[in-house]
Amino acid sequence: MKRPARRFWLVLLAACATAAGGCREASRSAQVPGDEATTGAPPAIRTPVGPVPGPASEVTRPQNPYGEEAAAAAEGRRLFVRFNCSGCHGGRAGGGMGPSLRDPEWRYGATDAQIFSTIAEGRDEGMPAWGTKLNEDQIWKLVAYIKSIRTPREPNPPG
Repeated sequence: MKRPARRFWLVLLAACATAAGGCREASRSAQVPGDEATTGAPPAIRTPVGPVPGPASEVTRPQNPYGEEAAAAAEGRRLFVRFNCSGCHGGRAGGGMGPSLRDPEWRYGATDAQIFSTIAEGRDEGMPAWGTKLNEDQIWKLVAYIKSIRTPREPNPPG
């Protein structure tokens, strides 16, 4: 390499090193007191986490029009089999790839409205949304069946 070209690269390298050192000093002086970051990145914004916004009063939830009707629970059992709910939840809803519906506590709630919502809207860990495939009447009948599980009203209980 010729001397002028070499000198150019040395000067450029020195200028870059000087500029980098100045940036480091500027970022140190801009740090928030008590912030331990030394990466040169701007300090993190601290955002308080509080209650989720929503209505001030309890939302009225729809009630199952079938309640504890035995005929609705039996129809719900037929729908459970027909739409292959047993493919994930087991033949008698005892669990499989999907969770057991015979457990006393459920992640997304066990009220009629919460079960309806789970069936209609699905859940992010594998439960598909059935609201576009089933009408409300069918979903309420499935809810009636699911609520009858582990009770004397359960149609066709495991033997």
